[in-house]
Amino acid sequence: MAARGVKGYAAREPDMRLFVSVDLPEELIGPVRDLQAEFADADGLDFVDPAQAHVTLKFLGNVSDGAYEETVAALERAVESSCVGPFDATFGGLGVFPSLDYISVLWLGVDGGAVELAALHEAVERECVAAGFDPVDEEFTPHVTLARMQHAGGKELVQRLVREREPTVGTARVAEVRLTESTLTHEGPVYETRERFALGR
Repeated sequence: MAARGVKGYAAREPDMRLFVSVDLPEELIGPVRDLQAEFADADGLDFVDPAQAHVTLKFLGNVSDGAYEETVAALERAVESSCVGPFDATFGGLGVFPSLDYISVLWLGVDGGAVELAALHEAVERECVAAGFDPVDEEFTPHVTLARMQHAGGKELVQRLVREREPTVGTARVAEVRLTESTLTHEGPVYETRERFALGR
């Protein structure tokens, strides 16, 4: 959604770059960092700060101040209509986008909890599209981005580790969905939680 807000609102100046996420808890930051360390010798990888590790349910893009409240209302409806209560998610396994032949993203997968995350994604997608956001074309794959590949110098090492390793990082209780603001800086994106939406009890 390119700076339209919702309902076709033509925002002259986008105010917030937002996405909807399920964030990993602090106790999994260390295990994520340890997993990233296994790829330290892969030239060309740009690692994500493990303190910012999350599963993206939907990237909203630039949202104007005038569209913010309606966006929040859409997400409230989505979480309620998903009928998903608090659940345990187990993070494990490795994968890449778009393929091992051409790697742009290295990611950590989701074992347990993938069904619930998919249900949340579907509800968020439905309500946000109804509110005027652009639909996504690609199939939803719940994952946590570990690194982005800037060039293919370390491609063979990444390919080997993805094929050989089946790591389990840990299990976390998921009790909320977050609306997160991403501010782009020279040092990388800075994330700030704007809203929290508790899952049904």
